[in-house]
Amino acid sequence: MEPEQIQIGPVSLIPGNKGAKFPYCNSLYVETAGLIIDPSSNRKVLETLYREQKIQTVCLTHWHEDHIRFFHLLDDCGFWMSEADSVPLSNPRDFIKWYGFGGPGFADLRRTLEARMASEIHFKPRIPDRLLADGDIIDLGSVSMEVIATPGHSPGHLSFFFREPSILFLGDYSLDAFGPWTGDPFADIDQCIASINRLRQVPADILIAGHRPQPITSDADKRWERYLHTITIREEEILDFLGEPRTLDEIIDQWIILKIPKQPIAYFRLGEKAHIEKHLARLIRHEAVRLEEGCYHRVR
Repeated sequence: MEPEQIQIGPVSLIPGNKGAKFPYCNSLYVETAGLIIDPSSNRKVLETLYREQKIQTVCLTHWHEDHIRFFHLLDDCGFWMSEADSVPLSNPRDFIKWYGFGGPGFADLRRTLEARMASEIHFKPRIPDRLLADGDIIDLGSVSMEVIATPGHSPGHLSFFFREPSILFLGDYSLDAFGPWTGDPFADIDQCIASINRLRQVPADILIAGHRPQPITSDADKRWERYLHTITIREEEILDFLGEPRTLDEIIDQWIILKIPKQPIAYFRLGEKAHIEKHLARLIRHEAVRLEEGCYHRVR
């Protein structure tokens, strides 16, 4: 049985399949404007809305495949997103590059991604009709939507504040136990921290995340604190492992971020590597770690 849509004033939450977990996510829909955000929730619902000519514009929080899964069904709709994240959607080569699969040694991962691009998300290059920027306020008829730039998870990640019903759509700042995902080549931990702290200050009564099955209506500040603290925990675990000098591969092999290696191992190892490299660079900037002769040393 499919989960029912959740109506909050003029905004409708369309829950993603499988509890909104990858490769799906929640969509938000504003009927008065025919606006759908992140069309990767429920194919049947989206097809019905489109067939009834109730979707006019697609808006994306960011470029990841689990946020564009059913975008191909909405070919003739308007398209809004940030300028930065429009790059990988404009060209299939850039899409692959932004996942980190563009270099030598990643032929198998490229083939896997190319197969998904063809058979699952039906990738077609798209150029936005409107580039959204921080501070834009868009009149959607029944509600106004404020655009909030929240880079870190991706360079051009956007969140959206619906002022009148006081709803904040977080995109992939999901407030889950895993913590922020910064495992892509162009993700950035410090930007992520700044975006989290900014989102915490938005005076929203209801938080909706891309990969949580239900809206958040209580204990928001505690949730933000736990979410942010996962970054500190990761770096403490890295420092603990650096009780003696370690190579990058030795650190990656600890699976400090992803905890349990999954299949395909090469894909998840690449994500672990991207996280670890970013944390090590941050620890070096903070003079907690130094790199010497190919090994990382904890600064005592």
